[in-house]
Amino acid sequence: MSTAETDLVETPAADPRVEVLPARDVPLGGPRAMTVRRTLPQRSRTMIGAWCFVDHYGPDDVASTGGMDVAPHPHTGLQTVSWLFTGEIEHRDSLGVHAYVRPGEVNLMTSGHGIAHSEVSTPATTVLHGVQLWVALPEDHRHTGRDFRHHAPGPVALDGGEARVFLGTLAGDTSPVPTFTPLLGAELILRPQATITLDVDPAFEHGLLVDSGEVRLLDTLLRPAELGYVAPGHSTLTLANTGGADARLVLLGGTPFEEQIVMWWNFIGRSHEDITRAREEWMSSVNSDRFGTVQGYPGDRLPAPELPGIPLKPRGNVR
Repeated sequence: MSTAETDLVETPAADPRVEVLPARDVPLGGPRAMTVRRTLPQRSRTMIGAWCFVDHYGPDDVASTGGMDVAPHPHTGLQTVSWLFTGEIEHRDSLGVHAYVRPGEVNLMTSGHGIAHSEVSTPATTVLHGVQLWVALPEDHRHTGRDFRHHAPGPVALDGGEARVFLGTLAGDTSPVPTFTPLLGAELILRPQATITLDVDPAFEHGLLVDSGEVRLLDTLLRPAELGYVAPGHSTLTLANTGGADARLVLLGGTPFEEQIVMWWNFIGRSHEDITRAREEWMSSVNSDRFGTVQGYPGDRLPAPELPGIPLKPRGNVR
């Protein structure tokens, strides 16, 4: 379309109720680093509810990119939520869980005080495509024990699409996977030119990640890899697919997380000292009591990077 033609098209103004968070490219850790698109955290927004980390990757041709190969690495103070659109990932952790992440099936791992795990795309995977999400644990639960949950939600019909609810409640469906704060996580498929209005909890803030297509959230256009943020106070969200093909989206939500956190590398704490202690314990012993050992990964675990030369400061959202 030429500039002159563009000038003739009337584009609705962005809705001020929606904050658009762009993605940035980040190499995932490990010797075979794949690139992911990260929309949380960023300077303007640290969290959406307790969701504190959103990585979006693919579709990647594994034959050319090498796929995912993340050696054993630690976590503290969080839950990892793995959700795939295409491909398969082998998961091993120090709880002794050996599982697979498959499309439409959520794997939720709770680190609590400390856990280690590895993630490797399987030989059968030709295209890898999905999201990796983190949830911050509240103070009362951030030292809880390790845990792992799996759930395969069925599709829920919407008027103009469908949903798969992997955490929380949406469109009359509730995930059985427990969380430590009120949360929502769902994959949405929106048919071409369809408009849907979803009933949501007005106490939640929400984020809509666009995987494919161009979608209006309220009256703001979101393009692939962008995350649209909506503050609490909405009992409905209206989404419109402006394109001629299905749009795929990930809807996240939760009550505002009022605690400040320190997030560095794979650790979440409340102070610089929390992070320093976790790093020292990971680096001090291969068989760390805090993090345990991952069995079955054919290689060394990941070393922690050096801490920055200045103290890490707690961060929270400006409200």
